[in-house]
Amino acid sequence: MESHNVNNSLNVDMEKDQEKALDFSKRAQWLRAAVLGANDGLVSTASLMMGVGAVKGDVKTMMLSGFAGLVAGACSMAIGEFVSVYSQYDIEVAQMKRESGGEIEKEKLPSPMQAAAASALAFSVGAIVPLLAAAFVKEYKVRVGVILAAMTLALVMFGWLGAVLGKAPVVKSSARVLIGGWLAMAVTFGLTKLVGSHGM
Repeated sequence: MESHNVNNSLNVDMEKDQEKALDFSKRAQWLRAAVLGANDGLVSTASLMMGVGAVKGDVKTMMLSGFAGLVAGACSMAIGEFVSVYSQYDIEVAQMKRESGGEIEKEKLPSPMQAAAASALAFSVGAIVPLLAAAFVKEYKVRVGVILAAMTLALVMFGWLGAVLGKAPVVKSSARVLIGGWLAMAVTFGLTKLVGSHGM
């Protein structure tokens, strides 16, 4: 009898541990997605500002282009995530109806609105970094240096956080994120400068 109770207790503990592991895994996935969204916002907005700055370097133009990139990117991310999660929601609802004969526990299903809001917020958090960095710097060359420094610091931080959440090698992951961000900014700057110099 005692051994039966011990076994039951062990089984309960194991089930609780599995639930905690699953819960942590889900949270880690959400956090990692948020980090990736913030990284997208950072790279695309900084690259856009640098690209526009390659042709017209006044602070108002660069800030306006960065703000437009933030709004457009956040809306795009939110709509894309909403459509994607809603598709998943419909599939899971249909599956649950087939399995349960009509009873659905909707609280267990993903929320398209929450996913859209989280995606837009994550993108905006990343995009605000170069905007804040450039906002109070009038001198063009100094402004470019400040944006580059802020972007570098943020990329390293996002790369480190993404590696920790994804249980990947920290140095390699951070280096990939950093080099990728620099490359995106350099290509955008170079191509825009080229097009701008030919009067297009």
